[in-house]
Amino acid sequence: MHKILIIEDDLVIAKGLQNHLCQWGYQVDYVTDFKAVLTTFLELEPQLVLLDISLPFFNGYHWCSEIRKLSKVPIIFISSMSDNINIVMAVNMGGDDFIAKPFDLSVVVAKVQALIRRTYSFGGQMNIIEQSGAVLNLSDTTLSYQNEKIELTKNEFKILQVLLENVGKVISRDTIMTRLWESDSFIDDNTLTVNVARLRKRLEEMGLCDFIKTKKGLGYMVA
Repeated sequence: MHKILIIEDDLVIAKGLQNHLCQWGYQVDYVTDFKAVLTTFLELEPQLVLLDISLPFFNGYHWCSEIRKLSKVPIIFISSMSDNINIVMAVNMGGDDFIAKPFDLSVVVAKVQALIRRTYSFGGQMNIIEQSGAVLNLSDTTLSYQNEKIELTKNEFKILQVLLENVGKVISRDTIMTRLWESDSFIDDNTLTVNVARLRKRLEEMGLCDFIKTKKGLGYMVA
């Protein structure tokens, strides 16, 4: 079930969108604290965002920009400010589509379905993995969290990738070493220990404390 986050200050519109999209099998939440939009986004980890432009405290362009620092999640702007200048601005700020108010709910559903299908269908996966606000970029082997971005070594990237591809599962040390052997001639048990310790230290420096958990005698996991 794909998760959708609605960032809309008109509660009637927000609830109407939520009710209708839930009927189509989506898990839908809407923002209630407009000072903490990014916090809500990081907590819910949605696969798509519906975003109004005119909002309390900060406008939709601001929040689109903040989300884009952390994620490539699809963003659809929904706004009555639908002149060409605002549509162009929405796209330039990182929006993927624009729906003008007033809107037909069937149009919203069609656009949501199409964007989710293009983004997440087989062969069209996004080139990132997200977990708890951390974003692993599979293209440039970088890790982003909040406003910080680091480049990972080859081994650090491989370790984190296999753990994030299996969130909630314990991955044995042998399995991880096998993944590392794909790019190196030989990785022994001690080398893996050193690499995991170094990766943990770098994660902690970013604020990701206890991100990789050790299951004694079994392996490692990200939960």
